[in-house]
Amino acid sequence: MILALGMLPGLAVPAQTTLPPVDVYAPAYSRQHGGYLISGDFKVDPVMSSVVYPAQALVKDDILSVEPVHLNDDEYLVLQECASPDCTSVGIVRVWNAYGAATPALGNENRIRIKHENKYFLWLKRLPSVMFSPCDTCGTHFDNFETYGPPLVLMPTGTLAAYKRAALAAAATTAPVPVKAQDHDGSTFVVTYDGGSKVRIKRMHAVRDAQ
Repeated sequence: MILALGMLPGLAVPAQTTLPPVDVYAPAYSRQHGGYLISGDFKVDPVMSSVVYPAQALVKDDILSVEPVHLNDDEYLVLQECASPDCTSVGIVRVWNAYGAATPALGNENRIRIKHENKYFLWLKRLPSVMFSPCDTCGTHFDNFETYGPPLVLMPTGTLAAYKRAALAAAATTAPVPVKAQDHDGSTFVVTYDGGSKVRIKRMHAVRDAQ
């Protein structure tokens, strides 16, 4: 499976980049446990160095584990999935900030049960900091976002976003945070972003479906 992301305003990337297919069952990065093949076979695109994606498309009933070990206070980790065949329209699956899941999550906020086969990808975005809540119900972190839009775009909505409209407009033109380092810790893929934030990622695939 491939993931193609169109160029967005302000990003120094080609108009379209194709991410290569790689066998998800790489023995060096996989193990079996509790009826699942647990795989850390994820990749960072060599051109779009902010994009992390599974080497093979996630399928129905897979469990994607995304554990932010550390996020800086102004950073938002975003999981998106393609909403159109060419991936020029995407939907938000989950967003995390420094305090955990910023969008609704049932059960474990760091695990996502995949409802259908699709192309999914992770990236990190810096948004304006809010030192003091501007209203009683605003908080200091964004927790409402446009559900659908272009890839690699995170658009907060709601009262807090209205207060920070100008700063958010400026942030919209900045590129996502690039991955500084990547490694495999057994069957877990570990990425470290520019700025020090770290995320651990793995895929749990039912052994009965493994080829």
